[in-house]
Amino acid sequence: MKHVYALALVCAALVAETGRADAPTSSPRPQHRDGDVVSRAAPLGVGGQVGEGMAPVVLAAVAGVVPRSPRPQVRPENLKRRSIVAAAGFRRMPPATGSRGALCGDPDIQGVRMSRIAGRIRGCGVEAPVQVTAIAGVALSTGATMDCTTAKALKTWVERGVKPVIGRLGGGVASLKVAAHYSCRARNNKRGARISEHGKGRAVDISSIVLKNGASLSVLKGWRDPAQAGMMKTMHRAACGPFGTVLGPNADRYHQDHFHFDTARYRSGSYCK
Repeated sequence: MKHVYALALVCAALVAETGRADAPTSSPRPQHRDGDVVSRAAPLGVGGQVGEGMAPVVLAAVAGVVPRSPRPQVRPENLKRRSIVAAAGFRRMPPATGSRGALCGDPDIQGVRMSRIAGRIRGCGVEAPVQVTAIAGVALSTGATMDCTTAKALKTWVERGVKPVIGRLGGGVASLKVAAHYSCRARNNKRGARISEHGKGRAVDISSIVLKNGASLSVLKGWRDPAQAGMMKTMHRAACGPFGTVLGPNADRYHQDHFHFDTARYRSGSYCK
């Protein structure tokens, strides 16, 4: 009897152990649903049809598909620069229109059309300014801001007064060194004086002519140099007519190192000195 009772205990222990071994250690993984899961599981939409009136995301969720988050749009490369410009309160200058360099209706005047310039003091400013970088194939040392009337006068001077005088000397004219262009200031920077034509976009100052071989003919040295004086004075005279005012070293102490050209007009014609 004792042997039977002991055998029963051993059998009970084996059964219990077997039950623990067969117990799952984790929740069972759901079986894969086949392709008609929507038709079998989705609730009826508007009109009694499966999926009608239901948002795509809802349908995707019903079908057991996790919808992807929308891919973010590519940020512009210049977003940082544009935000800095906007924060600083700057305005982007409008690009040149038409063919390259076609400013003031003349393809020989190259540069960029600009926004209207509002003067910081009364009398200054330019309604329709342009930034000229080259005239009749001759580069300017810096982009010069002026109005179209002045740009056209400068072109006439380059074609009739500079190129013919220089000719093939040093390989010809390569560029003009700009000493001044638009600047909201009084004449000769004198306090209380009238607004300079520079402050209206009607003036440009040229200090030297640079040749293609690298040589530079400066107004300061050339005006009184026997080898260059004739050319300098001929170029100075050629500006009278296209420009209303032409000033050089003979005018005053303020113009010893450059030619001042502006398009102000006088009843007596051009003022050249």
